[in-house]
Amino acid sequence: MAAGAGAGSSIANVMSIDVEDYFQVSAFEGVVPRDRWDSCESRVVASTSRLLDLFAEYHVHGTFFVLGWVAERHPALIRRIADLGHELASHSYWHRLVYDLTPDTFREDLARARDVIQQAAGVAVRGFRAPSYSVVERSLWALDVLVEEGYAYDASIFPIRHDRYGIPGSPRHAYRHTSGGRSLLEVPGSTALVGSVRVPIGGGYFRLLPYATTRWAISTINRKEQRPAVFYLHPWEIDPDQPRLQAGRVTSWRHYNGIDEAEARLRRLLTDFRWDRLDRVMPTSEAA
Repeated sequence: MAAGAGAGSSIANVMSIDVEDYFQVSAFEGVVPRDRWDSCESRVVASTSRLLDLFAEYHVHGTFFVLGWVAERHPALIRRIADLGHELASHSYWHRLVYDLTPDTFREDLARARDVIQQAAGVAVRGFRAPSYSVVERSLWALDVLVEEGYAYDASIFPIRHDRYGIPGSPRHAYRHTSGGRSLLEVPGSTALVGSVRVPIGGGYFRLLPYATTRWAISTINRKEQRPAVFYLHPWEIDPDQPRLQAGRVTSWRHYNGIDEAEARLRRLLTDFRWDRLDRVMPTSEAA
């Protein structure tokens, strides 16, 4: 079996990366305001490059949801992502929570991010993921804006209950959202079921829960439900040497716990399952 080909399943899962720097995490907004971003030590090029090297080693391709702010300052990194065969999508420009925006400011941020990402890599941006999965019930209007702006898919809803995001009753698997006679594919963050309880996959859950939980959850989705899982990670999550920011106890625990072991876990994940870009795993066009 080739590296990254997966163990015992023919289903390819979605590998997705939210490309942002460690100081741009939503929970650190009160610690590092945006007017200080340019003065912080940037580690996003090194950590994203490390992920690219790992994916090349295991013959894995994925979808990189890139922050426009990062793309504008590091266009060579964005070109490298595309040149290596990965899909580029948008993670907004300023990493602002969608439910804190108006439709007009959201639309402006979308346009700016898409423009700088496309200029950097010379490829079309067709997908979007909101910072911190911040399309919630009160910001579902964002899906209509995305449709109007011609996006093929969105990956901004996590169908769980969380203190900062989530729509607990939302569908667990991909579905179409229609607006004005057009539609986009909504690709939720993946969960597996234990009875009626939804167990989330990826990001902090990947670091904070035992690896066996993630492996069981993806296996269950693949084998029992015959569906692809959507996994996500941030480059800073495999960077144990990043500067430690002073934040509250819960925020610090969520951000730093498990970082030392994350790369080793990711290697296991790349071996245990099959992975590919979102646009190849799921039909994102209306005709599909």
